[in-house]
Amino acid sequence: MADLTVVTDATFEAEVLKSELPVLVDFWAVWCGPCRAVAPAVEELAKEYQGKLKVCKVDVDNNRAAAQALGINSIPTLYLFKGGIAVDKVIGAVPKSMLKQMVEKNL
Repeated sequence: MADLTVVTDATFEAEVLKSELPVLVDFWAVWCGPCRAVAPAVEELAKEYQGKLKVCKVDVDNNRAAAQALGINSIPTLYLFKGGIAVDKVIGAVPKSMLKQMVEKNL
């Protein structure tokens, strides 16, 4: 299993905003079909970029503050943070190639 970090509202600042590495954050929910569809690609990216990219998951049902602060209205939404700043995002169950492209241009 890839090194995915489960992030909560309480740990969002420390795990995402203060991370030394760029961070890919998957905002998802258990009941969300498209979220389950994109999950394997997110896990594969966590393995492929281990040591270069931190990959986190935020369950929006249990952790609403971070999602609200970012204005997330639909899931899955994947944000890429660099130096504590959101530099890119994709919404929806997109192909792994699109996620990889977002990661590559921001590493």
